[in-house]
Amino acid sequence: MSLRQLRERLFAALASEVRADQLAFQLISFGFKHGVPLEADLVFDTRFLQNPYYVPELRDHSGLTPPVREYVMSQPGAREFLERVEGLLEFGIPAFIEEGKSRLTIAIGCTGGRHRSVTVADRIRRSLEGRDGVVVRVKHRDLE
Repeated sequence: MSLRQLRERLFAALASEVRADQLAFQLISFGFKHGVPLEADLVFDTRFLQNPYYVPELRDHSGLTPPVREYVMSQPGAREFLERVEGLLEFGIPAFIEEGKSRLTIAIGCTGGRHRSVTVADRIRRSLEGRDGVVVRVKHRDLE
């Protein structure tokens, strides 16, 4: 299957939900050690944040659990990083729609794809959901 075919398959499920004036987002959390998702339009790296993997009581949890989320988001720079990514998307959404783009795949990476990237992807999902003109789906590639 070609990259284009894969991308079309990923977004086929969204086709009935997306109007012509909307932008469908696919957020993918991933681990760099497993490779960058080839279908990504934008890639953001969260490896500058301390890794919960090295905290014994957090290692076996994912970024979907409150203790890991709190650990990641309490770090210096985490909130500013999110604000900057969200600002970039806020700026870009109308431009992408105006340009006729119907979908955008954003990959958020960390080392293993289980903690930091999952937390950040979920936070971005929450900031995008409910906006007019936007449909959001999330895939935690290395958790599934």
